[in-house]
Amino acid sequence: MRLWLLRHARVALPEGVCYGASDVAADAQATEAAARQWAERVPPRLAVQHSPLQRCERLALSLQALRPDLTLESDARLRELDFGDWEGRPWSAVGREAMDAWLADFAQARPGGHGESVAALMARVGAAFDDWRASERDAVWVTHAGVIRAVRLLAQGVRRVRVAGDWPMQNVAFGEAWVLQGGER
Repeated sequence: MRLWLLRHARVALPEGVCYGASDVAADAQATEAAARQWAERVPPRLAVQHSPLQRCERLALSLQALRPDLTLESDARLRELDFGDWEGRPWSAVGREAMDAWLADFAQARPGGHGESVAALMARVGAAFDDWRASERDAVWVTHAGVIRAVRLLAQGVRRVRVAGDWPMQNVAFGEAWVLQGGER
């Protein structure tokens, strides 16, 4: 049983802007290139679940256009972390004090004042992960870096993040897929 975790293509925003749950578009050419790359690698007749945000939906649709045997399903549990008032702002404008406050209570604090806590992200992604494991079927998720990092923890049996240092820091490149084998990487 395998799960392909495919991150959306590069977004159409300047580098360094916080966009989390904002519904920003991905670069069209980069989306098509990622779809071509993964259309050749994904086994036949898989379910492709995707975040409802357009940068993921468009990649899923492009993948299906190349591979009509794939079925698509939007799943809100696969959306990115909501950064509240930080959304659409350069990370450099967030401010040291606000960032330190979030990192000091990383699991429960709501970034940007009213964003989503990491604990809430882990709970919703954990529910999707549990559903995938119960299905006992290969699948593809077209999703976001935060969701992929959450799955990395879930695959190790980690359900709760206590401190910021527990969060995986490994880069998840645009258009990159991380393949989880049998529930564990």
